Amino acid sequence: MHNKTIRILIILFFTTAGIFIIDQNIKSLFVDGWRYYTDCIDLILVYNKGVAFSMLAFLDESLKYIQLVLILGVFGYIVYLKQICYALPAGLMLGGAFSNIYDRFIHGGVVDMVYWHCGFDFAVFNFADVMIDVAVVWILILNFKPKFCKN
Repeated sequence: MHNKTIRILIILFFTTAGIFIIDQNIKSLFVDGWRYYTDCIDLILVYNKGVAFSMLAFLDESLKYIQLVLILGVFGYIVYLKQICYALPAGLMLGGAFSNIYDRFIHGGVVDMVYWHCGFDFAVFNFADVMIDVAVVWILILNFKPKFCKN
């Protein structure tokens, strides 16, 4: 195995593990009963059986296996690319994705807790969702601005 591949795997592993651990610790507060309410944001417990905005909830148990296959595909693609600049955002994405899938296996749905209702109602989401969104934007920037990815 080449040095570059080993560096990519190390970055992926530690970023994925870090996001997973942070997200699961945040979620455990809400599963254990912690709540907080304000005029704009409520921190509440919601189990999302679907994906964003509860879409695809009709897939029920199959959804977690479909997502698992997709995530393994992302992992394989990042290793195949051998581009270190993709390792950190991919680790953010994988950490968030694995955490949400873990919820599906343990709780029967993704543990969501941030409910924005200031001016308009928004979907309830969690830290893993934010990390996945940040990763997607980061990867898009890397794809459309290749000068940021020199390795």
